Amino acid sequence: MWLGVMLFAAVLFVQSPQMTHAETDAYTVKSGDTLWKISKKYKIGLAEIINANPQFNNPDLIYPGDRVTIPMKPSIKSVERQVIDLTNQERANNGLSALKANWQLSRVARYKSRDMANKGYFSHNSPTYGSPFDMMRDFNVHYRKAAENIAAGQRTPEEVVNGWMNSPGHRKNILDPDLRQIGVGYAEGGSYGYYWTQMFISQ
Repeated sequence: MWLGVMLFAAVLFVQSPQMTHAETDAYTVKSGDTLWKISKKYKIGLAEIINANPQFNNPDLIYPGDRVTIPMKPSIKSVERQVIDLTNQERANNGLSALKANWQLSRVARYKSRDMANKGYFSHNSPTYGSPFDMMRDFNVHYRKAAENIAAGQRTPEEVVNGWMNSPGHRKNILDPDLRQIGVGYAEGGSYGYYWTQMFISQ
């Protein structure tokens, strides 16, 4: 099992367990809807919705009555939610306020974990996305201070959070009072079987 930690602070200059629930939902387009508005409603990335709906030749052109498939990922999100809850328990045990779950940051972290599993590496620097801080900016996540914890091989949320808390660098990120929001990404596959990413920001 492996753990990795990274911390970065900067001023951003804005540039242009398994579950059995259904993995998708269906949404009927109403007047005024766009795929972007629907993605915000369901807290799913726009690219994921576009990829799940190849019937739209032009994603900018949808009409009332159209049916949109929504990729829900409930089992993955449940595992990620458990990691967030356990992380906030550790903060509460140390007299710190809870981190706010940021679904957009979890989306970035999920891409990072999936990338590690698919590309066969374990590193903060992705051959696909670059550093975690480049990645956050490229996904339009604005931050003033940011940090990342990664892990591989741990089978459960409890195991990975315990591992991070028993490692000084990871513990420091989890208990940093200046960090206010969290995203967690989980993916299965690759040589270690399980990949985990925590991303933290303050804005």
